[in-house]
Amino acid sequence: MDSRIECTLSKFADNTKLCGAVNTVEGRDAIQRDPDRLERWACANFMKFNKAKCKVLHVVWGNPKHSYRLGGEWIESSPEEKDLEILVDDKLNITEQ
Repeated sequence: MDSRIECTLSKFADNTKLCGAVNTVEGRDAIQRDPDRLERWACANFMKFNKAKCKVLHVVWGNPKHSYRLGGEWIESSPEEKDLEILVDDKLNITEQ
């Protein structure tokens, strides 16, 4: 699964997370290659990601908020996401659950 992944890939139980920094279109394209690789890996291994649970969390001011796909579907953007039962928002504020 980790083969040729360019971004930071974190895995815990049945959760997978990609993290990367981007401020250019070229950087966006570099980050998009990783979900493409993960989708090909899942298909080759007869697995699939729960795309309804996949979200993009854009952090930091001035983020260009590029859009990304997993397979043929656009990944929804979210202002906050739970990470190991801790809620993290787009300003990196943390709230315990």
